[in-house]
Amino acid sequence: MRAALSLARRGLGRTWPNPAVGCFIIGDGQVVGQGWTQPGGRPHAETEALTMAGGKARGATAYVSLEPCSHHGRTPPCAEALAGAGIVRVVAACGDPDPRVSGRGIEILKSAGLAVTEGVLQKEAMRLNAGFIKRHTKGLPFVTLKLGTTLDGRIATASGDSQWITGPEARRHGHYLRGTHDAIMVGRATAEADDPSLTCRLAGMEDRSPVRVVADSHGRLPHSLKLFTGGGPPTWRIAGSSAAAAPNGIQHVETPLGANGQIDVEAGLRALAKRGITRLLVEGGGSLAASLIRAELVDRIELFQAPAVIGGDGLPGIAGLGIGRIDEIRRFSLLESRVLGDDMLSIYEPKRE
Repeated sequence: MRAALSLARRGLGRTWPNPAVGCFIIGDGQVVGQGWTQPGGRPHAETEALTMAGGKARGATAYVSLEPCSHHGRTPPCAEALAGAGIVRVVAACGDPDPRVSGRGIEILKSAGLAVTEGVLQKEAMRLNAGFIKRHTKGLPFVTLKLGTTLDGRIATASGDSQWITGPEARRHGHYLRGTHDAIMVGRATAEADDPSLTCRLAGMEDRSPVRVVADSHGRLPHSLKLFTGGGPPTWRIAGSSAAAAPNGIQHVETPLGANGQIDVEAGLRALAKRGITRLLVEGGGSLAASLIRAELVDRIELFQAPAVIGGDGLPGIAGLGIGRIDEIRRFSLLESRVLGDDMLSIYEPKRE
């Protein structure tokens, strides 16, 4: 199952709106088939593994990181395909929350006489497909907030100069994160100040650039920005109904504005989820980060800290949250930390009571 999960990770950022799934087929003590969900979500992992296994699938065991699908789409249900190929046992890591599948895939397998074992490495499997699960259970994408700061939490000098705070190793990991997410999002100020391309430029992953999303409440960003003119992956603009027309080729995602005149961030994320986004990477700036944290919409923080200090006149990675008491502060739990060159990467998730 660990091997199946490893295969599934190859699909992260490429399979949305479908989950990233891995499958191994073991016959006579040997791997006879393996596969993972292909770009765009098809073919499914089980189909790929069965194709490789051929006749050797008969009498074999399939290890699948997610419950095999049970609905008819562009291809027949994977649960039926496994049974039809002569698989005698299926080991599934976790269930599929998609209402078209949930529990039905397992029922098909059992009804066909297959032995089924569920829940093997369930937590790991659910963590891997947290975005797919959250989209189906809460109508929201899984949100990772990426921050590259100094030791004192600054992302730029007072003049806005920010390149580069962190070193090349941290920047390479940042590009890896882009390549494993469905979409990458920035706010208006960051788009205007940095004019970023928001593409994955890690060697070997150049074709894995995610959808680019920019929050521009009133549609005031210059149409000359790289996000609008540089080609590459699609760009979606989240803006209110009164915003100026989006540049040619740019998808307008209409979102209501809050009382502060800025986009309602939860409504914006729900609009992205409706369009199939399961994993969203947010790269700035401070106002967007604060809005997401204030609304409790951040599921993970990947904090890259450089051993440097800018001082209080620098721009903060997270804008003001309006917190007046210590018992109101937002707390997070450390999941992992590692050294990247001279920098430190720390990964956090919201602290659960």
